[in-house]
Amino acid sequence: MQAVHNPMYMEFVAALRRARMSKRMSQRALGKLLGKPQSYVAKVETCERRLDLIETVEWCLALHVNLDSVLPMKLRNLLLKSKRTRSKHVTSEDSDV
Repeated sequence: MQAVHNPMYMEFVAALRRARMSKRMSQRALGKLLGKPQSYVAKVETCERRLDLIETVEWCLALHVNLDSVLPMKLRNLLLKSKRTRSKHVTSEDSDV
């Protein structure tokens, strides 16, 4: 499973773990909020199990954090760049009308 060991994914998981720990929440408590066993949280935090988008949003809701706060910096920068590019296209299209 090479994708699990992607540096950006590892940074993302570390951010989720930091968010949990900053709330002084145990893996067991987070698992309970998610309706999962403690072992599920442990496997995610050790990159033995990969989260999909829906699960990621559920984690963010359970931890009361914004999704963008746990995204890797490189990915956040790419999203910001994309957003700026799209807004430039919208602006130039608006001026054609």
